[in-house]
Amino acid sequence: MFTAYTIYNTALDKIYIGYTSDLENRLKQHNGILKNKTSSFTSKNKGSWVLIYKEIFATRKEALKREKELKSYRGREFVRKLINKNN
Repeated sequence: MFTAYTIYNTALDKIYIGYTSDLENRLKQHNGILKNKTSSFTSKNKGSWVLIYKEIFATRKEALKREKELKSYRGREFVRKLINKNN
């Protein structure tokens, strides 16, 4: 199983969109709890990253396709609406 997900840093008003096979560990990496690359987007933008959206897929290919859709202009509009709805 693979998950396409979106996390949000409220302090910096930043969005990160990705996919993974292990969402729990990936979120720990984003938040610095588990070791991560020091040059990654979320490690450069310190703060608390919160999961705001996720979709589960059977294959990596499907999750990657959805990640790309979420990174498009329309996908980012969708994510911003979620953020505004929750605030």
